[in-house]
This record gives sequence, structure tokens and C-alpha cells, in this order.
Amino acid sequence: MSVQLWTYILVGITFALYIGIAIWSRAGSTKEFYVAGGGVSPLANGMATAADWMSAASFISMAGIIAFDGYDGAVYLMGWTGGYVLLALLLAPYLRKFGKFTVPDFIGDRYYSKTARSVAVFCALLVSFTYVAGQMRGVGIVFSRFLEVDINTGVIIGMVIVLFYAVLGGMKGITYTQVAQYCVLIFAFMVPAIFISIQMTGNPIPQLGFGSTITDGSEMYLLDKLDGLSTELGLTIYTDGSKSMLDIFTITLALMVGTAGLPHVIVRFFTVKRVRDARKSAGYALLLIAILYTTAPAIAVFAKTNLITSVQHKKYEELPEWFKNWEETALLGWIDKNEDGKIQYGPGQAVIGNKNKPIFNNQKRGQYGQRVITNVNTTTKNELFVDRDIMVLANPEIAKLPNWVIALVAAGGLAAALSTAAGLLLVISSSVSHDLIKKIIKPTISEKGELLAARLSAVAAVCVAGYFGIHPPGFVAAVVALAFGLAAASFFPAIVLGIFYKRMNKEGAISGMLVGIICMLLYMIKYKLGWFDQTVPSADQWWFGISPEGFGAIAMLINFVVSIVVCKYTAKPPEEVQQIVENIRIPNNAGQSLKH
Repeated sequence: MSVQLWTYILVGITFALYIGIAIWSRAGSTKEFYVAGGGVSPLANGMATAADWMSAASFISMAGIIAFDGYDGAVYLMGWTGGYVLLALLLAPYLRKFGKFTVPDFIGDRYYSKTARSVAVFCALLVSFTYVAGQMRGVGIVFSRFLEVDINTGVIIGMVIVLFYAVLGGMKGITYTQVAQYCVLIFAFMVPAIFISIQMTGNPIPQLGFGSTITDGSEMYLLDKLDGLSTELGLTIYTDGSKSMLDIFTITLALMVGTAGLPHVIVRFFTVKRVRDARKSAGYALLLIAILYTTAPAIAVFAKTNLITSVQHKKYEELPEWFKNWEETALLGWIDKNEDGKIQYGPGQAVIGNKNKPIFNNQKRGQYGQRVITNVNTTTKNELFVDRDIMVLANPEIAKLPNWVIALVAAGGLAAALSTAAGLLLVISSSVSHDLIKKIIKPTISEKGELLAARLSAVAAVCVAGYFGIHPPGFVAAVVALAFGLAAASFFPAIVLGIFYKRMNKEGAISGMLVGIICMLLYMIKYKLGWFDQTVPSADQWWFGISPEGFGAIAMLINFVVSIVVCKYTAKPPEEVQQIVENIRIPNNAGQSLKH
């Protein structure tokens, strides 16, 4: 059977499974809609948390970044995994004991202020919409290649699917759907990795395979071969880094503390019965996440090596079928700059302007049949454009694996993107219905009315998310990294100080969140989107060489400083609030059920 037919079958089966679970577990109350009734088992919650956490950025884009950036790409591995440990150990148990449904709910009650709640709602919406844009782009990429529709149509299909089970089931439906999605995505990620590891190194364990010798009889280590290929092409040596140590540190820190402030991950710890169960589910999730995160570097090495060896110095008519398949998506392209009819891959960008959105003229073909890229960068000799987000999805095709494996990866990519998108949509809808309408605008609203408002908010949210998916500010992991920076700049200081510093008051928290989020937004708008300039400023214009993805760490520190300084010169919080802070840090009755 063809790849497309296999894709229809596997994607159809998985979508039917997700929709069936949503119908079976549809929410009948606000508690079921927000926190799945608070009765999810630690193992199920751990699997759901892992699926929620491992978004399209983890499944589709992370290995692609590592494939192209090599050593520099490791910051995403360190930041995201370290951040989850930070969240599980430092914040999750205390937030669970506080017993609120959402992060804005915690901030609103802890800082005894509707203004603080409103600022938290704004930050939660900003973080969630930025994050969900990356997921929708991932959905569009998968559909564009494997179902042969354009990316925009793919985004719309994904919107309809995720809207159905998010609106119908709420957190209850999303939780059990994410359990199934974790099984799908981890199986889809590991099967091709094992196949390719055996094919290239003879070792069935990918984590060991990419550090083993290759099977071509040369006794050369795979990483040495990739370093040699990189040197030969004039590229940066794969195992060396080009980023400054300061930028690596700030990106890693921003991803870590951003993780600890992500509202869609934090809310998962409210779905279990006890504080003890929150800790258990965090441990399960960390083990399940580690399976994918320790495999991603191996897939990156396999994919980059296979890419170079399969296309370099080959004529267009000699190229393998996978190249022309992906060329149709406009996420891969070649322009014959020296007119020798052969692909020349080397350092530098093949296109100019927004390198994440090259303009392809699909109606014209050059002398040798290649796609014509209309915004060619003539300052470099590199003739090949490869979108980083296609590397994991194209990897099985490049390695000539069976068609069912190729289709399986497509189903896994969709599972990863949709699982996180659903969690984010729930954060958006609960922020609007529970924190904005119920707590501020109309406190007398009935439970039925609040549930309706939550579902209508999810409908509106998915439409906005779809727009950002069609017009993303970058490739998937870069967009997601910006969301982490926004979370770091806004939520992390407010949550940490709210738990561990009794003296922190509403004035300090509000000031810190506003200053932090504004600093991050301004830096992101100027140096990532280029709204203040005609073009996006180059890296040598960054402050102290810190990239937009890393500036969240600086904005977080500014938030901390502003919060503490303002707090020192304003009134202490009420005594009852200080007592609440004291109580949530004491693990008494940690094994008992909590009432919301």
C-alpha cells in the first residue's frame, strides 16, 4: 500500500479513538471540565502529562533543531527536561495542596486581588496562544505532506478535531485522550529510530546506536562521520557549538523556569486525588518523557547523516523520491545557483528574508527541473533549503523504511501536536470562563452557564490558534521557546514568591508580572518579529548576544527584582493570606483527599 493510504488508515484509526474517548468521557460539570473530577490515577495522569508536555516541538521540531544546530541544539534538551524536574519538585505539590483549578486562580487568591487575577489571565492567554501556534503549524506540516493538502487546510482539519474533543470532554476527555496519544506518539517515535539504528549501526538501541560505529566496514564512529561530512561541506562541526556561553545559559534557564510556569502543565496536577498522587504522577511523567528526549539526539544524527549522503552533489533527476515528495510542500527546495545541475549544500541560508517562510513558485521549473525559490540568497553558495520541522517526519522516507512506518510517524506527529493543543485550549477556556467571567465579571453565573462559557471560549480560542498556526512567527520549536520565555517572564516569579515568601504582596506581584511580560514582549517583537524595523535584526544586534529565546531569563530576573522592591515599600499581605502560605508549605495530611 502507498504511504498516503497507510496514512489515511492509521490517522483515521487514531482520530476515531480520540473522538470515541471524548464521547465516552464527556464532562457533565465544571469540575470535570476543569480538572477531570479530580479522580485521575497517578499513572494515567503521568501519561497524560507526558503527552501534554511532549508537544509538536518535542516530537517534530526538537530533533530537527539538533540536526541542524548540533551541539547548540542541546539547549532545548537541557532546558525542557531540567524544567520539568524543577516543576515536579519545587512547585507542583504545593500548588496541588493550594487546591485551585488554574494558575490565575492561584494568583488571584494568593494575592487577594482581582487585578492580579486579571493580569494572570492576560499572561495565561498570551503564553497559551503563542504555544498553540506552534502546535497548529505542526499539524499543518504533517497534513501537507502525508495527506497532500496545503498547510493551511491541514491546520483547519486539526482545529476541527481538537475542538471536538476539547469542547465536549473538557479536562476529563482530554486526559484520557492524552493517555492514548502518548501511546501513539511514543510508539511512532521509537519504531523508526530502532529501525534506522539497526540499519546504520547494527545496534537496536538508538541511544547507544548514535555513539556506535557504522556498519559500512569502515569502523568509523557515526558522530565522527557526521563531523567529517560537516567539515567537508564547510559547515560548523556537528559536535562543536557556535553560540556564546551566555546565550546557551539564558536559553536553558528560560526554558527551565518557563516550564515551571506553564499553565497547561501545572493544571494537570489538580486532576489527581491527593498531594501524594501529584508527586507520583510527576515521577511517572518524567520517566515517560525521558524515553523520547534521550532518543531525539540519535534521530537528529541519523537524519542529518542520511540527508547529506542522499542529496549532496547529485543531479535533480537522480534524487530519491522522498526529496520530490517534500518539495511539493514548499518546505524543501533547491535553486541551481551555479547551473551545474547538481545540489550544493553548505553553510549559509539558501533564501533571504524570513527563512522560515521561503517563497516558492510552484508553477515554474528551472532548466534542471528544480523548484524555483524566488527570494534567493546570492551571497552564499548553499543551494538547498530544508525546513527544520520536516526532519523527523522525513527521516523514515530518507532511510527507505516501509510505508507503514512512514505513516506511523505522521500519526505520532499529529498525536503530539493535538495533545498539547487540547491542553492549551482548556487553559484558555478556563481562564476566560472561570477566572474572568466567574471570578470577576459575573460571580453569580450558574454552573451550567459557566460550562457553556468555557465551551464557547474554547471555540473562539481554536479559531485564533488556527490563525497563528497559518501565520506562525517561526518554526515550531522557536515559537514554543518564545512561549516558555513569556511564561518565565510572567508566572514563575509570582508562583515561587507566592509559595515561599509570605511577605510578597499584591502590589509586588502585579508590578513584577507586568514589567516582566512587557520586557519579554518588546524584545520578542523587535528581535524576533522585526515589527519595529523593516527586517528582523541580525544576531549581532541582540543585547549582550542574548537571543529572543533566551531573553525570558533576563525578563524573569527583572520580574523578581521589581516584585521584591515594590513589596518592600508597600503594605504586608493580610494575616490570613500569610497563614495560607504557611499552610501550603507544611506537608500535613499529604496523603489525604483535598476538597476544592
